[in-house]
Order: sequence, then structure tokens, then C-alpha cells
Amino acid sequence: MSNLFKNRVFGCAIVKSINSNYNADFSHQPRTLPDGTVYATDKALKYTIRNYISKVWLSETVFYFKSLNEDMQPRDLDQKYIKHFGEFPKPDKKDPSKARKVILENLLKCIDVRLFGGTFASNSGNLSIHGTTQITHGVNRFVEGIIYSEQISSPFRNSNDKSTESMQTTLGTQFKLKEGHYVHHYSVNPHNLEDMANAVTNDGVTEDDIAKLKKAMCCGATFYDSSAKAGTENELLLWVQLKEDSKLVLPSFVELISIDKDRKIDFAMVKELLDKGNIKSQIEKIEIYYNKGLTNVINIPTGAVELELN
Repeated sequence: MSNLFKNRVFGCAIVKSINSNYNADFSHQPRTLPDGTVYATDKALKYTIRNYISKVWLSETVFYFKSLNEDMQPRDLDQKYIKHFGEFPKPDKKDPSKARKVILENLLKCIDVRLFGGTFASNSGNLSIHGTTQITHGVNRFVEGIIYSEQISSPFRNSNDKSTESMQTTLGTQFKLKEGHYVHHYSVNPHNLEDMANAVTNDGVTEDDIAKLKKAMCCGATFYDSSAKAGTENELLLWVQLKEDSKLVLPSFVELISIDKDRKIDFAMVKELLDKGNIKSQIEKIEIYYNKGLTNVINIPTGAVELELN
């Protein structure tokens, strides 16, 4: 690979959900913290990113993403590996690590592995890869978090003949959040992948990988338009790129962002943080992506370049 990406990045991605269910729990309700705050896991945002990359850039291999075999069953880990790379390498008694290196080299050909890492637990080799991009849970920063339910009817009767309702069509319940604005913090550190990339003939994450990551974080949630997630859209992406030699570590932006009842996104505390002399001097660029005609953003960090989300 060429054009390696070498800078560390901190930022946040905001996903808007109106009368929708961005990330349900196993009871099909929007996830909530013990205090009632609505949240979404990091997996929810990663799923939209993987889905977008796999559908838009067909030449990219996305490994940790569900696919079906010839029997319409989800592939297991070994089957997914064989689908993309062929049979596993045979063990070499003289060099036991050789097979693991071949597996690692193949996995690093996958853009989602370079970005997010992954655990590969197989009889043919066990690997744990630390990805370059780390994403936190998304917390709803909107002032309200109202969850409601509604009954829906199926056109088919209950097939349980013993049931007293066997002559009636089945009923179900779906849950939605009236309005939410989920803020995910994220960081990008290309050095996370260096050791493993150096062990094989892979250089690490590239400028092209990062460009695709940014595009997917801007469009992936909107692009994934299922019935349950209709109304869930990407709202904003903040990208704070440090200078290449910077050792600065920034805190999570989640608690520093507030969104009022008028959907006004306030970056006042983020701006105050980034304007500090010792921090500002280590920032190479700040980009903020949002739809200017639809989204009201105030107290944008000093020097930030405002760009359209789509």
C-alpha cells in the first residue's frame, strides 16, 4: 500500500433519529441506561459504516459482516475466511507462526479490519487485531428521550391450532423513540496497527481508507433505510486532525455537546477546549460536516472548515 495515513484524529458523529429505532435491545426497544438515558452501542454505527462501504465500494472486502452460504444460512468464521481467501494455510512445523502470518496478511486486506480490528478465533489460528478507529457508545444528548409503542397487525393467522386466537391474525408491537440525537465519540490512531502490519507485507491504514471512513460516517446511517430505522439519519461529523508528531490526547466529546428542544447543536464546550493554546497549537485541521439548510449548529470551533454532509 501507499499514501499511508499517519495523523491521529478525535471527533464525534451525531446520528438523528425521529420516530425511529436506531439501535434496539433484545426486547426490541431503544436501548436505555439505568437512569433512562437512551443510547446506542458502537456496533450500531460500525454496522452502518460497514454496510455503506460494502454497498458503495464493491471492490473493498468487508470481513466482519453477515453473509449467507448456498443453504441461505449465515457463514461461520472459517467459511467467511475461505470465501474470501481460499483454504487455510497448512501448519509449518519448522515455523509455527507462518500460517498465522498468512491469515493476518489476508485479514489486513479487509478495510473493516484495518479500521476496526477484530478477533479471529479459529482452530487454524487465533488473532486479536487492534484497529485504528475506536468508537464509543452513542448517547442521546437531546433534552427528551420519549419511547412509545404501537401495535401492528400481520396478514396471517396464528398457526398454533391449540390457541383460542388461532382464527385471528397475529398482532405485534413495535417501539420507537420520538426524537433522539445520538453522539458517538471516536478516535483514529494509525499506530495501533503498526506492529501487526510490520509483521506481514501490509503497511497499515491509507489515506483512501480514511476518506472512505469519513464518507461512511457522513452517510452510512441515512443510506441504511430499513423499516425500523426509517427516520434515522446522519446529522453531523466533527473531525479534529492533529499534527503528525502530536502526542495530544483529547477527552470524549459526548458530554461536551448539548442539543436543546429546538434541535440546536451547541459546541460551546468543545470550542472552549480546542481554543486552549496548548491544544490549538497541536491541531492540523478541524472539519465539521452537516447540512447547513437543515441543521442549526452554534459555537463552531475556531478555524473549523464547514462542509456539506452529503
